[in-house]
Amino acid sequence: MTQIKKVAVIGAGTMGGGIAAHCINAGLQVVLLDTVPSSLTPDEEQRGLTLASKEVRNRFVKAGLERIKNARPAALFDPQSIAKIVIGNVEDDLALIADADWIVEAIIEQLEPKRALMEKIEQVRKPGSIVSSNTSGIPIAAIAAGRSEDFRRHFLGTHFFNPPRYLYLLEVIPTPDTDPDVVATISRFADVTLGKGVVVCKDRPNFIGNRIFSYDIATTVGYALRNGYTVEEVDSLTGELIGRPKTATFRLLDLVGIDVMLHVQRNLYEALPDDEEREALKIAPEIEALAAKGWLGNKSGVGFYKEVKGASGREFWHLNLQTMEHEPPKKPRFDLVGKARKIENLPERLRFLIDNADTDRAGVFIRETMLRTLAYAARRIPEISDSIVDIDRAMRWGFSHQLGPFEVWDTLGVRKTAERMRERDIAIAPWVEEMLAKGGESFYQRDNGRVVGVWNPIESRYVEYTPPEGVLSLDDLRAQGREVARNHSASLIDLGDGVLCFEFHAKVNAIDPLITEMGWKALELLQEDRWVGMVIGNQSSDFCAGVNLGVVLMGVMGGKPEESAKFAKGTQDLFFHFRTCPKPIVAAPYGRVLGGGVEVCLAAARRVAAAETYMGLVELGVGLIPAWGGCKEFVRRHVSPHVKTPGADPLPYLQQAFETIAMAKVSELGAVQAKQLGYLMDDDRIVMNRERLVAEAKKEVLLMVAEGYTPVPPEGEPVYAIGRRGIAAVNAMVYGMRQGGYISDYDMTLARSLAYVMCGGDLTQPQWVTEQYFLDLEFEQASQLIQQPKTQERIMAILQTGKPLRN
Repeated sequence: MTQIKKVAVIGAGTMGGGIAAHCINAGLQVVLLDTVPSSLTPDEEQRGLTLASKEVRNRFVKAGLERIKNARPAALFDPQSIAKIVIGNVEDDLALIADADWIVEAIIEQLEPKRALMEKIEQVRKPGSIVSSNTSGIPIAAIAAGRSEDFRRHFLGTHFFNPPRYLYLLEVIPTPDTDPDVVATISRFADVTLGKGVVVCKDRPNFIGNRIFSYDIATTVGYALRNGYTVEEVDSLTGELIGRPKTATFRLLDLVGIDVMLHVQRNLYEALPDDEEREALKIAPEIEALAAKGWLGNKSGVGFYKEVKGASGREFWHLNLQTMEHEPPKKPRFDLVGKARKIENLPERLRFLIDNADTDRAGVFIRETMLRTLAYAARRIPEISDSIVDIDRAMRWGFSHQLGPFEVWDTLGVRKTAERMRERDIAIAPWVEEMLAKGGESFYQRDNGRVVGVWNPIESRYVEYTPPEGVLSLDDLRAQGREVARNHSASLIDLGDGVLCFEFHAKVNAIDPLITEMGWKALELLQEDRWVGMVIGNQSSDFCAGVNLGVVLMGVMGGKPEESAKFAKGTQDLFFHFRTCPKPIVAAPYGRVLGGGVEVCLAAARRVAAAETYMGLVELGVGLIPAWGGCKEFVRRHVSPHVKTPGADPLPYLQQAFETIAMAKVSELGAVQAKQLGYLMDDDRIVMNRERLVAEAKKEVLLMVAEGYTPVPPEGEPVYAIGRRGIAAVNAMVYGMRQGGYISDYDMTLARSLAYVMCGGDLTQPQWVTEQYFLDLEFEQASQLIQQPKTQERIMAILQTGKPLRN
């Protein structure tokens, strides 16, 4: 198989630039090219440039670099890495792609320009290099028509979803000429190196994801228009309520761009003359009218929603689809929805909504639109795919649906749902009828929740389900009876090969007394010979949102401060025992990792982090300081080592560490920035594909064991305490910030408390102290702060509004 180290991207637009940026994120060599302008801008003319000037000839590609640089959300893990992208244009610099292992075309969505570019690429590409087209709808085989056999064998489609860094799905589209080894190579590379969820599609219009999504959107919008549902009502019914993102339907169209949606729908309508639902894809006149007005959504500032300054501040007015005027928000209320929202479990909630649909027009809307999309997805087999698993993955990975269409259908009951479809004259795919006739009651066969088999529509039978190689599912292991211990908030799971997993599963994985209790149980088990080490990891939306503030506040304000103190001290002791554990402990953070979530990671011997990991010690925002080892670890890691260098002044390093915590800095750009901020160390690994995180953390444990892990001494290691000199310097900096109006009086109080701890207290002379000495200072200061009314106000504000209070 080809080893991909150098990537060339041709087309520096939004998509091409995003692909190039993500390849840089993955540590690859990247060349980015674009076309040459055919005319000068007024500014270029004024500056005396000509069409032969290099600056002019590279104008488009430089504009692409600017888009990468200014992209929001950020396209790059590290803004400085943009300098690694080599740029040029396709007329002067095509030789730059000659040694590329993978060449990605991402130019204008028109067949002839793509074909012309393929001819140029063939003249310079090295034998064996892979060439792909990033297109959302043009037939892949048509793009490579006329090229040599070797070119066609190494050519395929790679459809990234925008933005490429963040959206997990990558559709790989081979042609009849594509070598299967090329499909395997690009799929494995995209999975492991780029961190993508790969679905192999057939070369049909809009492939899998956009084909189903386009129909779903068209059906939803069409039903709303025909039956008088408002924009606000539709969005309240098609978002998180049914397991989809908050953007729901119309907010999503505003985000994507109404012009983009129209372009996709028109192309799809033209490309599908034989689709039985073709007329459903026709664009409604109301939507055409929006585009005619220039109301294109977020990019134009107005679409289905318009931001308005109201009496209460910023308001989002929704479009009245009948009058075509925007109206103030009304917050739709449906009795059925109110009851459904009390059901946390999504499958149970969906069954409740559909089973009770006739009681409420909200239920009718959900049922009538959902049934049509489910049936349509089934009828697309075998046209767009032979696999129900791939269709479900495409919708989950590409559009952040919690369940794919066949998973939803299973949830509702296949036979019961099919009957509801028949009652409405919704055509059911023959293969579904055949499955039901043979006694198949579900698309997926499950054993205690674990998928063990899946219906194969082509073979008309159940086939064994094989999980992706190199991926560990904690839920699957649980279903196999590998859960060693469990309480309401945490579990211990056997990962195999003697590796234990300490899993949080509380709400937002906030640390509470039950998690602490399970942590002590984990340490007890690790004393047994059968366990060689442990992973601290879970598979939720976020690794850990910090301490459960409700538990802390309830103890203090409920007249039982000793219970809060016992929990706080017990968790601090637990984390220190993690740090000094004789066997290696590896943390596997991902997503949001805040406060105590960071501290449990700092306590581990090593960390294997997902690329999209956003870490921060944010305790000062709730009127506290890190008290589970966070202050101590920052001093130990980022101050103490510099004292060992003769003549080095540790104060600047202390000030930098202090600023990170005092300003609650979060690695908003991901794990690379977490290393720069000091939350991760240089030898901590970053994994691009989060699905592989627990498995990779397990590998790290076994590697550390094989290398002969040397544990930290039971008493820890010496930590350098600067003492009064540091306190004076840091407090002077804090005072300046207060005088400048950057922080409040209470912020200054908190910062001084933090300075006191990080400097090792009121020591007259710098000295080396124990880790426990620092831990005692943390606990002492945090115990005092939690009693302060202003701290309690901050905690209450977070619990009630989710927003920090600066009192």
